[in-house]
Amino acid sequence: MAGLIGKKVGMTSLFLEDGKNTACTLILVEPNVVTQVKEVDGPDGYRAVQLAAFEAKEKNTSSPMMGHFQKAGTSPKRKLVEFEFEGDEKALGDEVNISDVFDEGDFVDIVGTSKGKGFQGVVKRHGFAGVGGRTHGQHNRERAPGSLGPGSTPSRVFKRMRMAGQTGNQRVKVQNLQVLKIISEKNLLVVSGAIPGPKGSFVIVEK
Repeated sequence: MAGLIGKKVGMTSLFLEDGKNTACTLILVEPNVVTQVKEVDGPDGYRAVQLAAFEAKEKNTSSPMMGHFQKAGTSPKRKLVEFEFEGDEKALGDEVNISDVFDEGDFVDIVGTSKGKGFQGVVKRHGFAGVGGRTHGQHNRERAPGSLGPGSTPSRVFKRMRMAGQTGNQRVKVQNLQVLKIISEKNLLVVSGAIPGPKGSFVIVEK
């Protein structure tokens, strides 16, 4: 699947041709550089193209990665992702721009890391309604999870029970978002709807 690496800028809205005001997200997609080409008959055993994007400082880049980028003839990058470009040969050091992969009207899938919400209870994490009100002596049961299972048998809590815990900060894919506009001179991709992650977070845009 072809795609590019981007960075979430923020949200805005656009008026479409039918006059509707549609919420959309701005994604900064700087030119991606080909840093590795993998082939089926090579040591990797599969076909893929590794792209890198967004400048990184040399002091924050390890020596092996510096050699990896120097081999491709590019400066250190912060994000590396593999894609499949079927029928489109890429060479080491090539730059891939927005217009090379996407057109206005295309539908794309976007992968990102959702915002972390920390340790949350069952009401916020799973949408529980709580056990009940404050009547009949229940003074602290509004947001409680309730029973976790029978006491005698099986005398344990089943795995994968919906309980309190870490919320968010997970890899999320949002599918079938339409490319509303491409602003090539500013390397901006405008897609309909919302995408996962905070402003400034890296995303993967797949076609």
